[in-house]
Amino acid sequence: MKALVYNGPRDVKVKEVPDAKIERPTDVLVKITSTNICGSDLHMYEGRTNMEPGRILGHENLGEVIEIGTAVDRVKVGDRVCLPFNIGCGFCENCEKGLSGFCLTCNPGMAGAAYGFAGMGPYSGGQAEYLRVPYGDYNCLILPRGSEEKESDYVMLADIFPTGYHATELAGVQPGDNVVIYGAGPVGLMAAYSAMIKGAAMVMVVDTHKDRLALAEKIGAIAIDDTGAAGVERIMELTGGKGADRGCECVGYQCCNMHREEVPNLTMNNLVKTVKAAGSIGVVGVFVPEDPNAEDRLEKRGQMAFDFGAFWFKGQRMATGQANVKAYNRFLSRLIEKDKVKPSWIVSHEIPLEQAPQAYEKFDKREKGWTKVVLKPGMKKA
Repeated sequence: MKALVYNGPRDVKVKEVPDAKIERPTDVLVKITSTNICGSDLHMYEGRTNMEPGRILGHENLGEVIEIGTAVDRVKVGDRVCLPFNIGCGFCENCEKGLSGFCLTCNPGMAGAAYGFAGMGPYSGGQAEYLRVPYGDYNCLILPRGSEEKESDYVMLADIFPTGYHATELAGVQPGDNVVIYGAGPVGLMAAYSAMIKGAAMVMVVDTHKDRLALAEKIGAIAIDDTGAAGVERIMELTGGKGADRGCECVGYQCCNMHREEVPNLTMNNLVKTVKAAGSIGVVGVFVPEDPNAEDRLEKRGQMAFDFGAFWFKGQRMATGQANVKAYNRFLSRLIEKDKVKPSWIVSHEIPLEQAPQAYEKFDKREKGWTKVVLKPGMKKA
């Protein structure tokens, strides 16, 4: 089969590799029809993780079931399924609590497993023609009939739509809240979308990329261009000097200042400044335990200079971590089915899998207009 293989920093290629196959009775084999490039993939693409050369990337996957293991009961051949980026067993203590992002079975020695991701187990990614899905009955979200017409909506359920929603859950967003979101990438835009679904009174999105801020404005959010580092003042002005009720961090440890220099603690400390006293913060941007290739001394050890004194004095609360996709994907799927939401509005490109290396390069450079890329293994080159 064809698959996108990581060879080293900024070196990915589509190659012929051995076909994915059923390995255990609980497995499901899926023919991939849509698979997204995620901002988290760029951490590996840039060589900022311990990703091993030779591995297949891709954790936002959707396709058709073509084979099932002998112990699979619920999922059937022919089902169209969206696959949470978390791989869970369904029976460990955390999975039973709905914390599928922190499964204790699938990646021994660590809480949490994922497709094609550094440190998240040996599982191949889905930027390929086929994907093996462990514990298929638990991990497959079966899509409704006619889902092909909305495939670019449903594939967002693999990660970024639930992750954006998770940011608002961690922050405790309620109807009538004023919400500030740092990051207008796909997750930040989905957090803004989710805050609006929940009935937020005002949603402010902070970034330095004008094309992405324009997308935030299209859904009714207030775009705050922090290029001149005046974002904090603007947020305080809009909130009457109090700060937002809730804040969401949707950038992660590679956040940059107006000079495009990495400042790992920038968004976190700005959230402390712009969220009100006794307000709450949700952090879904990726922060890693170590980053040996970072220029920042603390970031090399996965640390940062955090304004904890101000955070404590303001009585703020914070919750963090990757989304437990299965906690959200079923009801978000129903919203798509009934035309209540359309997350594909963030998609900028749908291209063949063979063009993935060029897409990674453009997405990594944050070229104008490259917001969210959907790879199509079955699509022919233009």
